[in-house]
Amino acid sequence: MHRDPLSGEAMTHGCEVLAGGVAVITGAGAGIGAGLARRAAHAGMRVVLADIDLERAEGLAHELAAITEVMPIKVDVARPEALDALAATVDQRWGEVRLLINNAGVETVGYSWEIPAERWEATLDINLHGVIHGVRAFAPRMIASGKPAWIANLASVGAFGQMPLQTAYIVTKHAVQAFSECLYLEMEMAGAPIRVSSIIPGMVKTRIFEDAEGGSGEAAASHKQAMRKAMAADGMELDAACERILNRIAAGDFWISTQPRMTDMIVGDRVTFLTERTRPSISAGLKPLFARQETQPRSPSAAE
Repeated sequence: MHRDPLSGEAMTHGCEVLAGGVAVITGAGAGIGAGLARRAAHAGMRVVLADIDLERAEGLAHELAAITEVMPIKVDVARPEALDALAATVDQRWGEVRLLINNAGVETVGYSWEIPAERWEATLDINLHGVIHGVRAFAPRMIASGKPAWIANLASVGAFGQMPLQTAYIVTKHAVQAFSECLYLEMEMAGAPIRVSSIIPGMVKTRIFEDAEGGSGEAAASHKQAMRKAMAADGMELDAACERILNRIAAGDFWISTQPRMTDMIVGDRVTFLTERTRPSISAGLKPLFARQETQPRSPSAAE
């Protein structure tokens, strides 16, 4: 049995079935995308590193070049035609794709009415339309190959709850989850050998809140600071999260949670909300984040 070069643990049969195939990962230059790219490379896959920041993708490509073949490429997933071009380029250079991970995403923070229209549109285009058009661009060739393949879309524990000040992000993740559920059924209906997964990260250590944009008010700034502190203190290590994700993708799981207990708790709260028709509320596990914000000193301008 093969050993994982990163963890030293025995690799599952699932990861071995990915070996030798082509993986396409959007948003691969940083965060979960970069972590999954490293995992795919160590699993023996050739990896397409698609990112809007080409310099970042090329830096990771340099790191992984000693392990496997890599293809860094600049792609703006907010543009459907860019994803069409990516699919055509990968097909011409490397042929069929075994694994597609629609990972690219951004965090947007602030009151809904304070977020500029341009940021709202960018969040919807990157987080949601990037997933939809990633599937639309790649799935026809993957199906036509007639060979087993995998598609995984990045949702979130936020896909099952409510979170003020992250409304734009939460809206997109609810939609990605619904899209993935329907896509799973469509692949089944079409008789395609494509396994569909919804990746549901909880609190994983990345720079997503450092890079977050949105409203410029005090509430947005306070929330970003609280989330950064929570992630640093309680977040799951990136490599451990990505190891779990890739193993579960390869195993054909639909539900892939980095922190299953967190997912269970938030989904449980969602079930209660829907069955009892209660008013919207913050999940019990997330309330401490807002408690921290409320205890922070208020600015002079906010004083009564």
